[in-house]
Amino acid sequence: MLRYVIKRLLLMIPTLLGAALLVFLLMRLIPGDVCVLRLATGGGSMDATVIKNCRIELGLDQPYLVQFLVFLKGLATFDFGNSMWTGRPIVGEIGLRFQLSLQVAIMATLTAILIAIPLGTISAVKQNTWIDYVVRAFSIAGVAVPSFWLGILIILGILIISKAWFGTPWMPPIKYVPLWQDPWYNLSMLIWPALATGYRYSAVATRMTRSAMLEVLREDYVRTARAKGVFRKLIVRRHALRNALLPVITIIGIEFAFLMGGLVVTEQVFNLNGLGKLFVESISNHDYNMTQALVMLVVAIFALTNLVVDIIYAWLDPRIRYA
Repeated sequence: MLRYVIKRLLLMIPTLLGAALLVFLLMRLIPGDVCVLRLATGGGSMDATVIKNCRIELGLDQPYLVQFLVFLKGLATFDFGNSMWTGRPIVGEIGLRFQLSLQVAIMATLTAILIAIPLGTISAVKQNTWIDYVVRAFSIAGVAVPSFWLGILIILGILIISKAWFGTPWMPPIKYVPLWQDPWYNLSMLIWPALATGYRYSAVATRMTRSAMLEVLREDYVRTARAKGVFRKLIVRRHALRNALLPVITIIGIEFAFLMGGLVVTEQVFNLNGLGKLFVESISNHDYNMTQALVMLVVAIFALTNLVVDIIYAWLDPRIRYA
């Protein structure tokens, strides 16, 4: 297993290099100039000399090859430089938002797991009963309802219920405080986007769990266990569910990696200052350094998540483990 992990980590290097080259070239193809945009927004002079000095200061006057080598050096040393828009260190800018996005992703994933696996299993075991129909309707509604629209409904529901109960409408806080500093304040802020995102996330995982369970329950070894008189609960828990979780884990891992940078609209609805919002701001401001660092962060998260999923997959599948 250790050899396998080392091999996968080494294979991540060409993946990161390819992603770095792709994002570097695509950012240079976007029309616009960060110096022109920054000077125009700040009310500064639009003189050609001022713009030229700005480009020299940001290193944009260098050839693309030199800029790319500087970018690769920053990747190797984890020093992405300063933001072209704010002038502050990129590591600090990302660090302020990474905690929030990571916590929302973890909470949404846990919500999805707690909902999807039990409901998917029950739906498969009770196939074509009223329980199965209710679970399928629940999952189809989750796929059809956008998470940001569900977030708006949650906010409206909080306002209406809090006003009816306490006489004064209550809104979740908007200033992020780490969980270890004030758990109640932190959870009262992030539980709502986690529920809105986790519900849609659980709908996909529920349908995958149900399909995988139905396929496994029709296997020969399950029929053999039933013929031997093994209890039905034991068959479902030890034999069917363990094997049915293999494709579900893959879906969960991919969705978790997506949640780290893909909750742009949801963060706007709940006024969260996370990585998704920073993505939009950096692209609209033509902040090459920030956008490149964020893309590489998401690529690294996807690669590491796939590695963890494959390790769990190998642990659950006895054919891979014993091989």
